[in-house]
Amino acid sequence: MAAANPWDPASEPNAAGLLLGRFVASGLVTQKNLEIELLKLEKDAAEVVHPSFLAQKCHTLQSMNNHLEAVLKEKRSLRQRLLKPMCQENLPIEAVYHRYMVHLLELAVTFIERLENYLEIIRNIPHLDENLKKMSTALAEMDILVAETAELAENILKWREQQKEISSCIPRILAEENFLRKYEVTVPP
Repeated sequence: MAAANPWDPASEPNAAGLLLGRFVASGLVTQKNLEIELLKLEKDAAEVVHPSFLAQKCHTLQSMNNHLEAVLKEKRSLRQRLLKPMCQENLPIEAVYHRYMVHLLELAVTFIERLENYLEIIRNIPHLDENLKKMSTALAEMDILVAETAELAENILKWREQQKEISSCIPRILAEENFLRKYEVTVPP
């Protein structure tokens, strides 16, 4: 079902038409201004949708597509060429720039050494939320383990105190037992 044209006064009134009607009635916008703006809009749209403009854009997109397809087909050979050292190939550089080239080469070597780390960081960006959730879970589990360890330490300290009390009572109990055996006193159960 085709929608009604909001600019066509013959169609039934809609929100856009009613609003424009109020603006024209209040004097904020004149009919002539509306017509000028409509003509400008038609001119701008005509430039964009003109067949020659569209054909030019289509041709540009097709050439880009063909180029990208060629790059993809040659991806392996390009990678091999990039990996292969460029031995015995000289780049003539004026003597004035030699010190800058030394610095530039140091920077390039440093960058290449760190490139794998940079790529790994970029690969991990989509997994950042998942890793943060895992870290939060691990932190919560660690908090639980710390609480359990503290409780266990308390229990060990209490047990140690009890053992000290028992070990301090053992010589006294042994002495009483020896005393009772010496005089053969029997203790009723």
